[in-house]
Amino acid sequence: MKKSKLSLLLILTLVLSMFLAACSGGNKNEGTDKKEGGEKAPKEQLADEQVLNILESSEIPAMDSVLAEDVIGFTMISATTEGLYRLDPDQKVIPGVAEAAPEYNDDKTVLTIKLKKDVKWADGSPVTAKDFVYAWQRAINPDTASPYGPYFMEGKIKNASEIVKGEAKIEDLGIVAKDDHTLEITLVRPIPFIESYLTFPLFYPQNQKFVEAQGDKYASSAATLISNGPFKMTKWDGPTATEWVLEKNDNYWNAKDVTLTKINFNVSKDPQASANAFTAGEADITPKLAQAAILSQYEGDPALLRYQEPSIFWIKMNQTNPALKNENIRRAIALAVDKQALVDDVLANGSIPANFVVPKGFTFYEGKDFREKSNEFLKTNKEEAKKLWDKGLQELGVKEVKLVYVGGDTETSKLSDAFVKDQLEKTLPGLSLEMNAVPFKIRIDRENNKDYDLLFGGWGPDYADPMTFMDLWLTGGSHNNMAYSNPEFDKMIQSANENTDLAKRWKTLQDAEKLLLEKDVALAPMYQRSVNLLIQPNVKGFAHHAFGPDYSYQWIKILK
Repeated sequence: MKKSKLSLLLILTLVLSMFLAACSGGNKNEGTDKKEGGEKAPKEQLADEQVLNILESSEIPAMDSVLAEDVIGFTMISATTEGLYRLDPDQKVIPGVAEAAPEYNDDKTVLTIKLKKDVKWADGSPVTAKDFVYAWQRAINPDTASPYGPYFMEGKIKNASEIVKGEAKIEDLGIVAKDDHTLEITLVRPIPFIESYLTFPLFYPQNQKFVEAQGDKYASSAATLISNGPFKMTKWDGPTATEWVLEKNDNYWNAKDVTLTKINFNVSKDPQASANAFTAGEADITPKLAQAAILSQYEGDPALLRYQEPSIFWIKMNQTNPALKNENIRRAIALAVDKQALVDDVLANGSIPANFVVPKGFTFYEGKDFREKSNEFLKTNKEEAKKLWDKGLQELGVKEVKLVYVGGDTETSKLSDAFVKDQLEKTLPGLSLEMNAVPFKIRIDRENNKDYDLLFGGWGPDYADPMTFMDLWLTGGSHNNMAYSNPEFDKMIQSANENTDLAKRWKTLQDAEKLLLEKDVALAPMYQRSVNLLIQPNVKGFAHHAFGPDYSYQWIKILK
């Protein structure tokens, strides 16, 4: 049914609030100020040293907010830089540099945002509206080659599409500094989830004078970065570094509420080594652990934090390879892997099989999960997979197919990739896979360059809407990178973007997912991940997020 634009905003705000309630983050062990019945709890006793030691599973590929495209980079950028808004530990959108929520014009296409006047960069210079204008213009500038700039702005921010096509100037982008502390943002159409959208690191400010002084070296090391967030990076030697350090930024506008003085990060790609370091007291927080033998040691332990996250992992199939242009070959690959065995026997961490691209428990409309009325697609069927494979080979006129499979270099990735290789080669006679286990940054580069046949990757949402998963597959999209193209799918996504009737929009997105998977077999979903972390019991205030950067550290306190 049709809704007025005001009603549309109110309904989607309600949808977002329901989503946030369903996915609230934060450390389950986090303390409280009061006992049951209202009695005051004993005052927290802080440890003398507020230094946190964290293990990560990979290096940081990039620290430039307009060039980053991975969750570790975004998480570190979020710790050191603050945008207009951010997520709090309960997944609520709260002001960052902004004073308050935006003011809207009548049709909700123009936002006026007032900035706090006491926000500074780490060098003491003020953060102004011009810093946002500069960053956004840099992100949309074709010369920058930002992977997220066009993806986030085209069709949403005024003149972004025209700039990408060379039909408008960079200065025509719909963001204007009315004065040092007032931003005006003009949208192509109303975006009811715009405030959650603006929490994403792409929209963070950049200090033009500092960026231009660094030139090509900007964001290549700790010395070439500048912060306005809770922490500043004081040690990082670039994308190959396996350790880095964040320290409290005393010039942060809310520094009084940041307790940690220092965070030491080290890369550990072996889950058992990470668990051992945690047990020995050498680490306060581990990377995401996904091995049954390790997790079984901590079942029931209050140090184990487990939660289902809205991240989907899949096998991308590059259709520039002639064999993968064949629908029967793709469908055979998609049906051949026993997903239940993958999550039960290999991961054994609470993850669930995924026969979809929009995850369960992520977005809701009128109280119903997006998945509630959506079908599941490409369920494991080995017998059917073999029949389709044989048919595909006949259509190709070959008896065997050799494919390059790109996966990760962590121990967990190697285990799951080995399982997938075994499943595919045993189920599909004549298939042989050349396995390439590569570091995260190299995997991203190879994906962007379509330098693979099969690639095991995944996606976590950037904002609170199904579109964050669905528009990845648009023809020529910056995150497609597998030569998939269907004009009918493109039209459905465009229709969903333009539709103000929520029920129809929802149905269109569900139909588009069906087209993508059931008809086109564009990719092979594998599982929706469950996260398992070990956190020392005296570490309180750790926050995890359902979209955007994985974690926030600014509310952490270390108790005695």
